[in-house]
Amino acid sequence: MIDNAGRPVDDGRCFACGPENPIGLHLHFERSGEQSVRAHAQLEPQFQGWQGIAHGGIAMALLDEAMAHAAAAAGFRGMTAGISARFRKPVPLGAPLVLEGEVKWRRRNVLAIDARVCDGDGKILVEASGHFVTKGSWE
Repeated sequence: MIDNAGRPVDDGRCFACGPENPIGLHLHFERSGEQSVRAHAQLEPQFQGWQGIAHGGIAMALLDEAMAHAAAAAGFRGMTAGISARFRKPVPLGAPLVLEGEVKWRRRNVLAIDARVCDGDGKILVEASGHFVTKGSWE
């Protein structure tokens, strides 16, 4: 839903970060810079693809959410326009993960954002670049 000011509405039920979503990931991001964020996570077995490994769609959800929160840290609410991801290593279940997102640039209503999912030792498991559109782009 879009509000009267043309912004997407957060009702707390987001699959990735919504506290009101009983089956969600319940991610919590904090600023790590002026236009960047970080979150710590550990995926439960219900998010499995192959045995012991997160489903690729869940890994994409982690990246997408890191991008959305980076946009918010930079002062924007937006929606995903496109993401290109590179899966370097499987994302394990039940292990510490670090999610990071950073806005790289903005041109009018478009933000370019990078994100990554790392293991507890800082090794990149999955990384992505994407574009978000902000208010006005979907009106």
